[in-house]
Amino acid sequence: MSVRVLITGASIAGNTTAWWLAHHGFDVTVVEKAPEFRDGGQNVDIRGVGREVLRRMNLEQTALEHGTGEVGTAWVDEDGETVAEFITDDLGQDGPTAEMEILRGDLARLVYEAAREKATFRFDDSVEGVDEIDNAVRVTFSTGPMEDYDVVIVAEGVGSSTRELIFPNENDPRWMDLTIAYFTISKDADDDQRWRWYNATDGRSISLRPDMVGTTRAMLSVQQPPGGEHEWSLEEQKRYLRERFHDAGWQADRVLEGLQRTEDFYFDVLRQVRMPRWSKGRVVLTGDAAWCATPIAGIGATLAVTGAYVLASELHRHSDIQSALEAYENAMRPMVEKGQGVPKIAPRLMNPHSKLGITLLHGALNLVSKPGINKIASKLLAGEQEAPDLSIYDNEHC
Repeated sequence: MSVRVLITGASIAGNTTAWWLAHHGFDVTVVEKAPEFRDGGQNVDIRGVGREVLRRMNLEQTALEHGTGEVGTAWVDEDGETVAEFITDDLGQDGPTAEMEILRGDLARLVYEAAREKATFRFDDSVEGVDEIDNAVRVTFSTGPMEDYDVVIVAEGVGSSTRELIFPNENDPRWMDLTIAYFTISKDADDDQRWRWYNATDGRSISLRPDMVGTTRAMLSVQQPPGGEHEWSLEEQKRYLRERFHDAGWQADRVLEGLQRTEDFYFDVLRQVRMPRWSKGRVVLTGDAAWCATPIAGIGATLAVTGAYVLASELHRHSDIQSALEAYENAMRPMVEKGQGVPKIAPRLMNPHSKLGITLLHGALNLVSKPGINKIASKLLAGEQEAPDLSIYDNEHC
């Protein structure tokens, strides 16, 4: 009799875990509270060990073909003139822009389409209760029925309700003093294939990124301590952004106009998830529900696919579930802690509050973007990974 697994959350981490467990012969069900699969979302990138996981799934080339077409990152002034840029092909390595840049929803769908051939997906449902019984976990769903599973995997987002249900008050979030909004706007003729980043005073920034579907992905961010803005209504959040950015300059007017019409709006006050443990009995956390490092770290999607692969591989390798979950945590903790090690001063340095601060930032970026220095600088901007050794699973993916 195959091991029954429930996964909560049908995004990158959940779908990747489902693919690997189904690949290993587990009986997998994925439950997702959204009424249908959610496309859309902003750019994510996959680097290093994450690329290897996709390669082992035979999805690396497909993911590259579904990329956004972003060729590099440029900082611009109020007139749109480039003050510093890092072009990925010129660097010969991943920099602020990685070789594999893809929309979150596109990557999640690629894995979903592959996973649903072997796993069962249940949309418009969620977990209401979890109880440990003899050698199983009894789950109560919002749609009413109760079902028993051998393992429950929580692969939800930073604000995971299922995590809080099972691990109440255990998360000790690290607030990163940065508020961000992501949304899609119409593409203009002068939009190019670079990620363009503009700094305004008072810790504000606007960035525009390309996609391959004829639109532009916008981001507005404000460097400030958290004030509960993520709990506001959508209209309150949009009104707040209009008030903060109406005089920001560059393409603020265009972006704010697009804000009013956008159909995909995501707003958050960035915080890392800091959990003292990732498992409790037969329930385990993965992805952002376990360790959200925030977009500042630049490895969220890489962590998601890597953690999913390691978790599934350890469950496959061990007959004892507790040993598998312990091995998974031991393997992933160093990479997570490295990714979460971004200094809290980083958002302040990259989002200056004064004109002088912006001038100094642009001067420093211009200097390190010069040939001979740019490759070293790009490594610092991209960050380094403390990756688990995947070679121990070489016989697991065949």
